[in-house]
Amino acid sequence: MSLIPAWRVTDAQPGRVVAPDERLPWPQTAALGVQHVIAMFGATVLAPILMGFDPNMAILMSGVGTLIFFLVVGGKVPSYLGSSFAFIGVVIAATKFAGQGPNPNIAVALGGIIACGVVVVLIGLLVQVIGTGWIESLMPPVVTGAVVAVIGLNLAGVPVKNMAHSGFDSWMQAVTFVSVGLVAVFTRGMVQRLLILVGLIVASVVYGVLTNGMGLGAPIDFSKVASAAWIGMPHFTGPTFEGPAILLIAPVAVILIAENLGHIKAVSAMTGAKLDAYMGRAFIGDGLSTIVSGAAGGTGVTTYAENIGVMAATKIYSTAMFVVAALIAIVLGFSPKFGALIGTIPLPVMGGVSIVVFGLIAVAGAKIWVENKVDFGNNTNLIVAAVTLILGTGDFTLKFGDSFTLGGIGTATFGAILLHALLRQQRA
Repeated sequence: MSLIPAWRVTDAQPGRVVAPDERLPWPQTAALGVQHVIAMFGATVLAPILMGFDPNMAILMSGVGTLIFFLVVGGKVPSYLGSSFAFIGVVIAATKFAGQGPNPNIAVALGGIIACGVVVVLIGLLVQVIGTGWIESLMPPVVTGAVVAVIGLNLAGVPVKNMAHSGFDSWMQAVTFVSVGLVAVFTRGMVQRLLILVGLIVASVVYGVLTNGMGLGAPIDFSKVASAAWIGMPHFTGPTFEGPAILLIAPVAVILIAENLGHIKAVSAMTGAKLDAYMGRAFIGDGLSTIVSGAAGGTGVTTYAENIGVMAATKIYSTAMFVVAALIAIVLGFSPKFGALIGTIPLPVMGGVSIVVFGLIAVAGAKIWVENKVDFGNNTNLIVAAVTLILGTGDFTLKFGDSFTLGGIGTATFGAILLHALLRQQRA
């Protein structure tokens, strides 16, 4: 049995769903792969910067991790693996990172990240042995839909509050998401399929004209691109294993499981494909990717919500484009110049794109509810969804002593699981 599927070649008729085992002609598939690289790039670079990791290493490991995941699931589950934001709080707590420059205690965090990956692999193996029933019981559609929606809603404040530092920046965010919307609605064919990438390029050109040309805002600075090397090695770091850091970081495994489960449910709902049989393998693939990334000096990785948003918008779920995206990311991981080029994308433009993509993630969660006919006349479902959305969107935080803090997506994930179990028992 080949590890690489024999994709059926199909066309890109408007509105047609391209299934995971299909692909467009290679030139179009390559263009779509570039779009997925762009979609994941901002977050995959931002997460390591916030933790003091090497962004080029994170990009490299995202590509390696995506290929590992692809091979483990036999090319059946469309997914890109990138830096997980779930690790940011615990890594900062474990390393006492000051928040700027390289993290001097990165090795301690890497040991915890590897331990987290091991836990995810073990859960995946358990699912392979005894099936998915227990996971389905803990995380029914009302829970997974809420968790997926919360991933988008929890991130909403990032572009709105942190990626527009002036009135001009806010207007440019509006120009960006309007550009994406115009491409999505009024274009056809491959241009429409590449709505995120095309909208970003259009908005960046508008930004350059208004700033570099007319002096209305901070101009795009290309000096770092000129000075950056074409080829360069990312910074490899080995892990150290310390008990407190492992105990702090390893529980993130539950969030990775929820994200993977939500990803599979979302893609299943969008494509109509039955992907539950690959759930255990998906967990194993994510866990192995996190282990490999941590061993090299990279961040923990997870199935990327941004790419779910792109798939939802384009209706193309071919796993072939993720192989292309992974190979591009690996090459780019060894290119400081490309990293510098992506760094020239204006922050408000990236913010406008993020508004679209994060919104699409939230809608993907709602789609899980619709596709699974979740009954909100049932008070259990109603309370679980309502509380989960507010916990995640409001970034509700719980502190356990002086060393462990659970916030945002974490409290929403655990809250949804525990609240559903509690209310279901009461109803029974």
